[in-house]
Amino acid sequence: MTSIIGRSLLPEVALALDGVRKVLILHPQALSATALAVQEDLREKGFEALVVEVPNAEDAKRIEVASFCWQVMGQADFHRNDAVVGIGGGSTTDLAGFVAATWLRGIRSILIPTTLLGMVDAAIGGKTGINTAEGKNLVGAFHLPHRVIIDLDTLETLPRNELLAGMGEVVKYGFISDPWILEAVESSDEATDIKSEVFTEIIRRSVAIKEQITTSDFRESGQREFLNYGHTLGHAIEHAERYKWRHGAAISIGMVFAAELSMLSGRLKEADVERHRQVFAKLGLPMTYRADRWEQLLATMQRDKKSRAGSLRFVVLDGIGKPGILTAPTPELVFTAFQAIVE
Repeated sequence: MTSIIGRSLLPEVALALDGVRKVLILHPQALSATALAVQEDLREKGFEALVVEVPNAEDAKRIEVASFCWQVMGQADFHRNDAVVGIGGGSTTDLAGFVAATWLRGIRSILIPTTLLGMVDAAIGGKTGINTAEGKNLVGAFHLPHRVIIDLDTLETLPRNELLAGMGEVVKYGFISDPWILEAVESSDEATDIKSEVFTEIIRRSVAIKEQITTSDFRESGQREFLNYGHTLGHAIEHAERYKWRHGAAISIGMVFAAELSMLSGRLKEADVERHRQVFAKLGLPMTYRADRWEQLLATMQRDKKSRAGSLRFVVLDGIGKPGILTAPTPELVFTAFQAIVE
């Protein structure tokens, strides 16, 4: 897998398709113009390029959508040396990767994330997946993209609230690996200015962390699990909200919860828990959730893919930049941590 970070990078798509004849381009409606521009460029260079518009956000990650993509590929006679291009946010790149992973047991994928969340998380590392009625990302495959093209120019039309939600994943890297990211967010408004050098450096560092971890632990048998900091409760909140919440907002609450759980387990200082709240407050991200959903959240967490034999597992912190695993905490401990984040 190779990631390219820069500006005006869409011509890089064709360069990543050496040896490919047919290309399926997946995109949401809002990116129709971009997808058609890529299609036209590829056709001018001799590729047979098909375009499929997919639903927005998590609605794209359904088996019915994947099945339609397979139908298009089958009717167009896609072979193992052909490719899928995904243009959009994390949901679109998750879907594109899954379609590529499952067609003929795996063909090439080129991912072009157009949201901050997609750039620093969803498109990197080879996790692909779709949702079921029972939970998020329960069906999927590990399938490394051939190329991830991170064109920072695509963020210029991203709504401000989407950008800030994406910062939830960015500061996760600060908490589990690189405190410089936290310091940048705390000390400078340039951390969320997409034209600033500080912002570009934050993207580079975030991508580098995920690439390093996923390269060394591709199938999540070790340290890759640390990337799920805040995600156990975060995914449960997304499920409870029927995936109408932004992922970054849900995991922000999840990280505050995980920090509280870390402190209650005697592993994290209270000052570091408070630092979580200060960082998320500066970004305008949520830190509390409704108390009456606890039983539903608990049931969803017990089905989480990180659980083992029904026992909960959480990524926690032993300090800033020092992640660890908490296995089978008592129900009382988990509930007490949740009480610390209720509205």
